[in-house]
Amino acid sequence: MQKINTFKQIRKEINIPLRSITSFKKFSNNTNTLSGEDIVKSCRKHTIFSWSAQGKIDPIPMTKAKGCYFWDANGKKYFDMNSQLMCVNVGHGHPKVIQAIKDQAEELAFAGPAFATKIRAEVGPMLAKHTPGDLDKFFFTLGGAEAIENAVKFAKFTTGRHKIITRNRAYHGSTHYAIMLTGDNRRWPNEVGAVGGIIRTLDPYSYRSQLFEEGMTDEQFTEKLLINLEELLMFENPESIAAICLETITGTNGIIIPPKGYLPGIRKICDKYGIMMICDEVMAGWGRTGKWYACHHENIVPDILTMAKGLTSAYIPLGAVAVSDKILNKYQDVPFKSGLTYQAHPMGLACVKAVTNIMEEEKLCENSANMGEILKEIHRDLYKKHPCIGEVRSIGLFGAIELVKNRKTKEPMSPYGNTSEPMIKFSNFIRENGLWAFVNSHIIHNQPPLCVTEKELRESMAIIDKGLDIVDQYVI
Repeated sequence: MQKINTFKQIRKEINIPLRSITSFKKFSNNTNTLSGEDIVKSCRKHTIFSWSAQGKIDPIPMTKAKGCYFWDANGKKYFDMNSQLMCVNVGHGHPKVIQAIKDQAEELAFAGPAFATKIRAEVGPMLAKHTPGDLDKFFFTLGGAEAIENAVKFAKFTTGRHKIITRNRAYHGSTHYAIMLTGDNRRWPNEVGAVGGIIRTLDPYSYRSQLFEEGMTDEQFTEKLLINLEELLMFENPESIAAICLETITGTNGIIIPPKGYLPGIRKICDKYGIMMICDEVMAGWGRTGKWYACHHENIVPDILTMAKGLTSAYIPLGAVAVSDKILNKYQDVPFKSGLTYQAHPMGLACVKAVTNIMEEEKLCENSANMGEILKEIHRDLYKKHPCIGEVRSIGLFGAIELVKNRKTKEPMSPYGNTSEPMIKFSNFIRENGLWAFVNSHIIHNQPPLCVTEKELRESMAIIDKGLDIVDQYVI
């Protein structure tokens, strides 16, 4: 057989246009040697970045990650102060999670949602071991927003009621109903053709609440919040309310930790009026606060609990809704009318099994609690040093630094839902110095992986300390 040496001969033999072959040659030669600039250029040209003006993004070309760190295409190392999106709880590149994914792929990569599988049988009891109270039945989804969507379906279908109460500073996801439950500015563009039946109540945010007065105890603030909520119920007709849906601890909108007694008070109100309590633990769950779930801090058992992110440490997308027999008994003879193609995906469940074992074996909840005390200490020192800090808040490794122009007036360092020159300068500084942190408006988030050591935590927070020197110059 005559040897084919040229692309023209290849084209003639298999009838492919020369232009296609030369394009393939160019692409194939470059795939293994893409520079950071090439990666960013291609991603910007062909993919869409969430929550971003596409012409203004400047993404880091991330190529590998291990533990609490990741590297860009140029070999620069970054400390991941945000666990990406508060989700890589066991740290990057954990060999046991990676091996679990490989093993499951070889055994059974996919089974439809109607099938029972070995991994599904194994994971259910593992989850039930750590969920609060009697929440031991799980509906699996692909992420947190879908978990919220289905939690609301459970509440509405089970109670026969149509209204949901949520909070002003909530974030519950970007799918249709979840974004409408969201209280922050990300909801605004989605309000055309918005769904109804959503009522908003006040946040347990003592730093900025009109209900809070200087010198108030937690109990006094809680009482005012609960009185306000019951008044709202009176005007909305409690018999029309299916559920009160809340982030157990508010996440992206500032790590708002409710005062003592608030969650038990919500539980009592729900019981009084036959309303379901939905705790969104997508971000706060899975060890982030120093316990498996944030509701464990006050021994609260919600009717419905949602989880995602730390559930698989984000190695594979997966979320879940947890309910008890009290709810599921209604669906023994009638169907629960919801479903997803990838519900109970074996690969995701394999991740859950591995992550659960790692959390237990490496005592990551305990480490989160211990390192959380170090974070509190660092926060206190930063507050004393930097006049730009209005308040620091944390529980476990779930922390935030709120920046203001003036401590007396509490004017935020940037407008609501926007950014400002000092915040941009701060973000640029920490990035240049090898730190990645989520900066939302005037709030700096501190959520490293739960495997972080004291040395790593102190070194990374030292970069934030230096960055705050820049912001201090804008204090008035």
